[in-house]
Amino acid sequence: MTAPANDNPLLHLEGLPKFDRIRPEHVEPAIREHLSRLHKALDELERDVRPTWEDSVARLSAITEPFMLAWSVVGHLMSVQNSPELRQAHSAVEGDVVEVSMRIGQSEPLYRALKALREGPEWERLEEAQRRVVASSIRDAELSGVGLQGEARERFLELERELAELSTRFSNNVIDATKAWSLTLTRPEEVEGLPPSALASAAQAAKAELPEGAPEPTAEKGPWRITLEAPSFVPFMEHSRRPELREQLYRAYITRASEGEQDNGPLIERILTLRSEKARLLGYGSYAEVSLASKMAPDVATVEKLLGELRDASLPRSRKEHAELVDYARRKAGNASMSLALWDVPFWAERLREERYAYTDEELRPYFALPRVLEGLFDTARRLFGITVRAADGEVPVWDESVRFFRVADESGQDIAAFYLDPYSRPATKRGGAWMNNAVDRKRQPDGSVRLPVAYLVCNFTPPVGDKPALLTFREVETLFHEFGHGLQHMLTRVDYPECAGINNVEWDAVELPSQFMENWCFHEETLGRLARHVDTGEPLPKALQDKIRAGRIYRAGSFSSRQVYFASLDLELHHRYPAGEGASGGVLAVQRRVAAENTVLAPLPEDRFLCGFSHIFAGGYAAGYYSYKWAEVLSADAFGAFEEAGLSDAEAVVRTGRRFRDTVLALGGSRNPLEVFQSFRGRAPSTEPLLRQTGLLETQELETTGPLM
Repeated sequence: MTAPANDNPLLHLEGLPKFDRIRPEHVEPAIREHLSRLHKALDELERDVRPTWEDSVARLSAITEPFMLAWSVVGHLMSVQNSPELRQAHSAVEGDVVEVSMRIGQSEPLYRALKALREGPEWERLEEAQRRVVASSIRDAELSGVGLQGEARERFLELERELAELSTRFSNNVIDATKAWSLTLTRPEEVEGLPPSALASAAQAAKAELPEGAPEPTAEKGPWRITLEAPSFVPFMEHSRRPELREQLYRAYITRASEGEQDNGPLIERILTLRSEKARLLGYGSYAEVSLASKMAPDVATVEKLLGELRDASLPRSRKEHAELVDYARRKAGNASMSLALWDVPFWAERLREERYAYTDEELRPYFALPRVLEGLFDTARRLFGITVRAADGEVPVWDESVRFFRVADESGQDIAAFYLDPYSRPATKRGGAWMNNAVDRKRQPDGSVRLPVAYLVCNFTPPVGDKPALLTFREVETLFHEFGHGLQHMLTRVDYPECAGINNVEWDAVELPSQFMENWCFHEETLGRLARHVDTGEPLPKALQDKIRAGRIYRAGSFSSRQVYFASLDLELHHRYPAGEGASGGVLAVQRRVAAENTVLAPLPEDRFLCGFSHIFAGGYAAGYYSYKWAEVLSADAFGAFEEAGLSDAEAVVRTGRRFRDTVLALGGSRNPLEVFQSFRGRAPSTEPLLRQTGLLETQELETTGPLM
């Protein structure tokens, strides 16, 4: 059924999206109408575009914005309110969306105008932000195949259309496979060891699966439903005392989306083949080179140098950590010949952590009620950056009743931004993980007014059970700070051009800087004291526990770092050296085994198919860019080092440094090269040394081998 055009909320996007009215049946007619209007406007633009800012960049921005706003809303709903009907509508128009994107990217009249603008008399009169947008637009046009002609251009468009479709299929398969698997337990001995919060959540999850009239599940008596969603999977792997059940869950997790109709294996090979062909059409030696053409890292060799340095620091430590864990498990189990399987490691690592630091995640949860954590987070933002966050629930439509809305004001009380917060897991309709995305970009309007930026902040925390608020693990607190860091860069930008405001036009390997930077404040004594209060008594988290949290920060740091280096190295290998489509011996699984042998202590299982669920590189923006997490971690640790050097106990010094961070990293967004932005804050080039010191890995790395990142 098609909704009348004049009543379609995706055609009327003044203000914020009308999420209470948008339905799947609105998608196809609205997007087709937007596309029709856009093609007509592009016809006019290409007939008479001139080499000026107003007549090229600004004009293109004005005619593409209505469509981009509508399509971004559809993409957002695909992530948070996924349904068969929405997928069908999205699929029906996705190819046409790719086509118009390619038309813009390959527009020769626009490309010629931009090059003429760069070489003409107006160039010197443009602001630095405008010049960077023009330069980026020229580069992006070249990466979109603007220089291709005839059959090569047609083939490039075919590649882009199929890659978009494959990416969507990959993501949907992961969602479906995750949703399809569950383990229902009925006997108390099967859930032995699980903390009360996990039992309560598992009982609540089981309720939806029971027939009508069945007894209400309880945390004490069950039944309990365990799923592959992180809020269920992680606690079970860390606490279940039944190794055979941990094994069952682990094997299900590492084989997600690897068989039947949801098998992503063939999609991976096809994606890599098409990306490799795309790179050759553009004149590059590999897709990794295409990816790095628009990133902060200058080339593959530089990335591999960083990964090598981090591998040398983390892998020896990782081996020691595993040997220590085996010894500990043997002592506790009374079995001198015991070895640890992959599904045993999380369980024994959690036991050792609890013993060494004398606290458990469950013990901390009551101190991290979501409402209080939000207060502490917003207070931290006020102290560091001079902003005020206030709840504005009910002022705008939302896509789920649990979604909240907040407004952000500056020191004068003037509103400067807003954001949605979607905090809880909804396995049936929402993809896993956590992310920030643009809802609205900052923009200087023709009348001189400023359109304020709005962000989506999305997490997958365990929902509240009963009448208590949601109680977070400490890792979830870090996740919230992380996503809010992304949101801050989007919301606190002072750039007036949406093409480079906030996170737009920020090189992908630098975009994690503000997010990872914010995680550091979870360990800051004053900040932790403000946000950690007992949900029942209001008592602050005891200082002894705070000290243990900080001491535990480097617990198994080698293992965690090695894991990220492994993923980044595998991503780079698949996109730089793997001969996709050429019948490579053993395929991607052989590459995975080889890279794992160089980066892990325990080899993956023979049936490991984690690549089939690796949405970051096959359905997200991290293809040949997963290294960005480690690259940005270097930047963020070094940035936090500025606060440490100024004195974390000196309130005035923290405020001064915080304002400088806001005025550079957060305010400048993509208007300048990220290396210049970092240097304007830090006063020098970034170094790997602060990260190695922060994670306790410096002692395994000779000091003289650390130094400038670039």
